[in-house]
Amino acid sequence: MFDYDKWQEIFGTIRKHKLRTFLTALGVFWGIFMLVFLMGSGRGMENGVFSNFGDRATNALYVWAMNTRLPYAGLQAGRRVILNEKDVEAIRVKFSDEIRFVAPRMHVPTPAITRGGKTEDFEVRGETPELQHIEPIKIREGRFINPLDLKYRRKILVIGHRVQELLFEEEEDPIGQYLSVAGAEYKVVGIFESSRGGEESSEDERTLIMPLTTAQLVRNQVGIIDWFVCTMHDEVKVSSIEDQVVAMLKERHKVHPDDEEGIGNFNLEKEFGEVMGLFFGIRLIIWVVGIGSLLAGVIGVGNIMLIIVKERTKEIGIRKAMGATPGSIVSMVLLESVFITTVAGYVGLLVSTGIIFLMSQAVGDGGEFFYNPQIEATVGIGALIILVISGALTGLIPALQASRVNPVVALKDE
Repeated sequence: MFDYDKWQEIFGTIRKHKLRTFLTALGVFWGIFMLVFLMGSGRGMENGVFSNFGDRATNALYVWAMNTRLPYAGLQAGRRVILNEKDVEAIRVKFSDEIRFVAPRMHVPTPAITRGGKTEDFEVRGETPELQHIEPIKIREGRFINPLDLKYRRKILVIGHRVQELLFEEEEDPIGQYLSVAGAEYKVVGIFESSRGGEESSEDERTLIMPLTTAQLVRNQVGIIDWFVCTMHDEVKVSSIEDQVVAMLKERHKVHPDDEEGIGNFNLEKEFGEVMGLFFGIRLIIWVVGIGSLLAGVIGVGNIMLIIVKERTKEIGIRKAMGATPGSIVSMVLLESVFITTVAGYVGLLVSTGIIFLMSQAVGDGGEFFYNPQIEATVGIGALIILVISGALTGLIPALQASRVNPVVALKDE
């Protein structure tokens, strides 16, 4: 039941000690503000870094050819290893139980891409249909490369969204149009966009993709590839077969087993795991710092309430002499503690979420390392509830102390 007189006394005490109440509330405000702000900023960093992965398969192994460093089997050092489609097929057969998709790839060096009076520099690659299961590519219009394109070495292109913006007018439909690549005309059959964020997305979308077999014909290197990427089945770790794949290729191309530069490889799963571990540590630090700030604020409330009880010892003694029960004394002190904690915590929650929202609006699509800072509502509200409960518990000690005041002793207190 609402007790008007009790609340009037609480507000009267707060007005009488404005500075002390303000400093007490500031500690609570700062505690929840720091927790929510740090969590929101940490999530922004996490989103920014993980947006660079997009929809890319994280259990992927990238393998490419390099120059050998060590002589082996009568062959000199400095020899260039040349990968081919037979290597890919051998890997696909030997590791069929572990590897899910294998995508051989080839870079196509070419002068600027032209269309009409427009000329731009873009990356051109030869790819296979498996790429869609590995890289963060989303078909926006038209279609992607299919097996018939590979079989008949069709002169077609799937272009990035940025290519469309630079070479075509806004109202034009690129599908069915032609682009000049190295003096030959290629038909545009699809437009893709990247699911990655920041500069990585823009770089992806400045790419033209043609069938791998067509790219091999352009470079006059039929059957040759520059590199390939493979992904594993869900239950298979890349590290479990990484060395075996590299060793197999070294054996096929007579590369010294200890040569670290003959066959290059990159384990994306390992990097992704390291990033996950990094952000687990960051989240842990944020929680430790945030909870520490909250505890400091709550302890400050408890200390102030002890001081208040000490100052009001004589008043409490008079109340008890006039018949006030220990419960009413406890409730009076607890209400003041909970009220200060709740109001300060709520304001801190509002201000911190407001700043996180403004940061989100300012960042927009985000950059390479910061994107969409946010705080989960359950975390913010949960922190506020914990703060209020903690405020009540810390206020309980001075409240119980006040309830045990001896009226006779209190009336003699100076």
